[in-house]
Amino acid sequence: MDTRPEDLIVTPVISEQGKIKYVASSVVAAMIKGGIAIIDEGNRMSEKSWASLAPLLDSRRYVESIVAGIKIKAHPDFRLCTTMNDDASTFELPEYIHSRLQPQIHIDFPEKDEEKLILQSNLPFADDEILNYVVTFLQAAHRADERYSVRDGINMARYALKRLSNGRGPHSADSSERVVQYLKEAASMVLDAPAADYFAELVDRIEQDR
Repeated sequence: MDTRPEDLIVTPVISEQGKIKYVASSVVAAMIKGGIAIIDEGNRMSEKSWASLAPLLDSRRYVESIVAGIKIKAHPDFRLCTTMNDDASTFELPEYIHSRLQPQIHIDFPEKDEEKLILQSNLPFADDEILNYVVTFLQAAHRADERYSVRDGINMARYALKRLSNGRGPHSADSSERVVQYLKEAASMVLDAPAADYFAELVDRIEQDR
């Protein structure tokens, strides 16, 4: 969010001799070499920063550094790629930038099996019971078009595991109910109060098991 236009092009720094030195960004390095520059979570940048890249993203294929007073043309093989998030902390991309970022690929939430693999890789010490509960929660939230992510699920599971760190007895309906209760608490704290409602089908399942 604090990325400035000069951060994307050329930044002046003080050298060891006390003189001003101009350092090209990774974007400019890729432009010169004909490589690929990847901007992660690009819609966290302000419009002013994106505006500095506008000539690079159309047929002009160059950037201008006001600080260094130069124009830099891109190699014919240069490509720019950016990822975008969809949450409340991002900026709305201006249309003149949005239209230049083509083609666009929409990546949806992972499937159930994929989400469990992601959880397992980040929580190798968690048992299947907690992982399955979190996956069930995430899948229910996805069906309701909520923007809850696997990252949220990981944080919820960590919270529940800390609450359970004093030790659990053997698997039972009571222990399962306690796990879900901790996960509901985590959902309210990590996300929001309504998020806990997506554990309703888990509570029903536990009641049926009894």
